[in-house]
Amino acid sequence: MRWIVLAAGSGSLAVAAGAFAAHGLRAQTSPELLSAWNTAAHYHLLHSVVLLALGLFTASTQKSVALSGSLFGLGILLFSGSIYGLVLTQQSWLGPLTPIGGLLLVAGWLSLLWLGRGS
Repeated sequence: MRWIVLAAGSGSLAVAAGAFAAHGLRAQTSPELLSAWNTAAHYHLLHSVVLLALGLFTASTQKSVALSGSLFGLGILLFSGSIYGLVLTQQSWLGPLTPIGGLLLVAGWLSLLWLGRGS
């Protein structure tokens, strides 16, 4: 159930981030930064849906998805969160967190591959 709760919270934040870009950032930032924000929001929402699927999978099979869910959760935080932070604050130290977050998202998908091979 915790993955469903995490997915719901994450998904709502992703939708809010997208709305903020459309209504709050568009007039205040460059097209390049707006594009980066939209990429972050897109990945954020997509992987929130993955967290929801993991929660539903766990509820129906009782298999643990702790590794996959944790990798996706941290990946969202570091990938999307660092881009959101970069756009809002221009703090360059956030830049190296983005590819780490991306690697965690890839690792989340690979952990699903590992989980699925036993089915």
